Formats: sequence, C-alpha cells, structure tokens
Amino acid sequence: MARSGAGLTRYLLLLAQEHLEFRLPEIKSLISLNGGQFSSLLESNLNSPFWILNLHSEETARGLMKRTVCAKSIFELWGRGKSVEELHSSLKTYPVEKMEPYLQSKFTYKIKIHAFNKTLTQQEKIERIDSLEFLPFQGKVNLKKPDHVFWFVEDYGTDPNNIPEQPLHLYFGRWIANGQRDLIESYSVKRRHFIGNTSMDACLAFIMANHGRVKTNDIVFDPFVGTGKASRKNQKWRGPDENIRANLRQYGLENYYLDVLVSDASKPIWRKGMQFDAIITDPPYGIREATRRTGSQRETTKVTERGTESHISISSNYHLSDILFDLLKFAAEYLVIGGRLVYWLPVYKPEYTEEIIPRHPCLKLISNCEQTLSSHTSRHLITMEKVKEFEDEDRSSNILESQYLPNKSHNSFREKYFSGVTKRKEEKDNQK
Repeated sequence: MARSGAGLTRYLLLLAQEHLEFRLPEIKSLISLNGGQFSSLLESNLNSPFWILNLHSEETARGLMKRTVCAKSIFELWGRGKSVEELHSSLKTYPVEKMEPYLQSKFTYKIKIHAFNKTLTQQEKIERIDSLEFLPFQGKVNLKKPDHVFWFVEDYGTDPNNIPEQPLHLYFGRWIANGQRDLIESYSVKRRHFIGNTSMDACLAFIMANHGRVKTNDIVFDPFVGTGKASRKNQKWRGPDENIRANLRQYGLENYYLDVLVSDASKPIWRKGMQFDAIITDPPYGIREATRRTGSQRETTKVTERGTESHISISSNYHLSDILFDLLKFAAEYLVIGGRLVYWLPVYKPEYTEEIIPRHPCLKLISNCEQTLSSHTSRHLITMEKVKEFEDEDRSSNILESQYLPNKSHNSFREKYFSGVTKRKEEKDNQK
C-alpha cells in the first residue's frame, strides 16, 4: 500500500548523494518552514537516495522543492515493493479516485524509467512500461510536453562495485516538482565577480540558509561576513564590482542588500531591542583569516581614563573559544524567539566529543552535521534555535568554568591543523 495515515499522503523523495549528513536537517527545516511536520518511513538507512515522506498536502511538497538543494525530485507515491509483483499489487490497491484526475482522456502523459546505480537498455525500459498496461490511462502519450509525468523507479543500492541483479526496491508515482540543484552551478564561486580567501561553496551556502529557515522579508545577519569588510576597507584600491553589493547585483538580488558594517565582532554595537530573524555565519578559524580584536580589558580601562581623542587602536588575540561564546551570547540576545543561529565549528577529529559544542540556556541545539576537511580535521555545521527570552543572568551563564574549560581546546585548532600538515609533509618526504 502507498497510503499513509489519515490526512497524510505518501511522497517519494529522490535525493542527491552528496553532503549526506546535511540532508535530513535541511528537509526537516524546510517542511516546518512550509507549515508541515516531518513524518517519514525511513525503512532503509539515511544514506539511501530514496526517502518516503508523509505530508499533509501537495502544496507542502512543492514548497519544500522550491528551496531544497539536497533533493532532486519529489513524487506522489502510488505504489512500491521489493519485486515487480509487489509493486503491481501495491498499485492495484491504490484508490482509483486518487488516480483518475490525472488519467483522464483530456490529459497527455509520459512514463519515465529511472534506475539508480544501474543502466538499463532501451528494451528493458520498454518492458517496464508495458508491464503497467493494467493502469487505467485514457489520455495520449506525449513525450515532449506531457500534462503529467509518471516515474517507474528502481533502486539498486549505493555500492557501484556490488550491483544486485534485481532491484532492492521499486517505486511508481506521479512527478510533482524538482529541487533547486541548478542553483548550485548558477551561483558557483567560479562565476562570482568578487571572492575572498574563505568564500563559501554555493551548495553549502544554500544549505546554511535552509537550516536557518530563512524566509521572505527576514533580516539575516552575518557577524563575520569577511569579504564585505575587505571590500569596504580597501574600496579605493578595488574596482566597482569588488564588493558584496556588486555580487548581489550580479545575481539580481541587490534589493535584498541592507548594509555592511565595519566593526569589531567582540564589541556590542547594537541598540537594545534590535532583533534578527536568523544569524548565519562562518567564524574565522585562524587558518586563512586572522583572529584579532581591538584592544584588551586593561587597555580599554586606560583609554577610558585619559579620553579617546588621540587614541590609536591596537589589537590582541581573539581566541576561537571567545569568538564562539561571544557569538552564542549575541544570538541569545538579538535573535527573535524561534530564530536560528547557523555557524561552522572547526574541530580536531581525534579529540572531538559533543561536549565541546558551546551551549547557551536560551538556545536549543537542532542539528550537528560534519564536513570532513582532512584526515584529522573537520568542521561541523551547528544549528541552534532560540527558545527562551534573553535575561540579564543569561549574559554570563555560558562562560561558567565547567562549561568553558572543555571548549578551550578550540584555541589550539590552528596549531593542530598545521601540525597535521607538517606531519603529512614529513611522511611524504620520507617516502621519497
């Protein structure tokens, strides 16, 4: 049977086989953004390219596909099975009244055969189509511009070196919509007028926005925008197209641009009551971008005592653990309730435990997705949601000694990163 519980319809989601850990949080976030609730039949593991979702409406399915970059297509699932016989049996039990609106004589149609991890001959595809002759199609076939497209899908697993003779699962359904995978190429960094040392990959940038549940008219803040600071600071040496605003103009998105502020992320500059719908950022790790802040506590006191007229700003180390704690405190105070903080956390893999993920009583951890950078380092995309209003006692609650000490290990990430690079270089030299 392809039916689900009362009020729910089953849909088959075909996913891209990259960034596997990021897919589930993205799909959950987008379904909730469209007013739905995630409900799934993941009978296989999460690494499968096929998921069965239970959704309340086709509108929710279309809303999901208007944003996702992790999924390729979604289908209204009419039947499924582990053999052709099971698939046909499932199709025969699917309610005819749900099929009829799309099989009428006034509509043209097309049946597409898709085999994952296996190539079928044209003759094999025709045999699959002919096996569906029991379905009550009344319209004419139109291969170029059909009114409705139906997919016959066969899943041969994910191991290209061990392809089974028979498919593991078979599905049949009505195509609803495609995802936004084309945007990855359209917004590729390679085509961008202005990039920096750490410009984010387009696919990951879309995933970050989706994890943050960003929607129309949201105000989104990036406290470590990076290339924006460089473009403003060095504007007289740069061309007119070498800034963030020009990048947005390139993509026809300039009307979404508010402004870029050049300031110290460790210093509070926002008035009370200012709130953001989402904070999405990639803090500096100290690898390609320096981690510095202006002055120190002692120096700040001296400046206050003697005035600031002739003060020359100096900088000091801004440790990664301090960056993260400042970021969480800022998010806890300046996010709206339900707003999300999405940021990258670099980790040294041999020492990683979930205890090193910074926490705050106003923020709930939603997801934690790992992207491997090397054999010994990775970075985790952390998504947190504000669930409690910020109060004065919350200002220092996340820097208690018991919580702060485990995160001091972040400060040595740069040294551990380069120690791994040096070690690999020495091993390579020894092999010569």
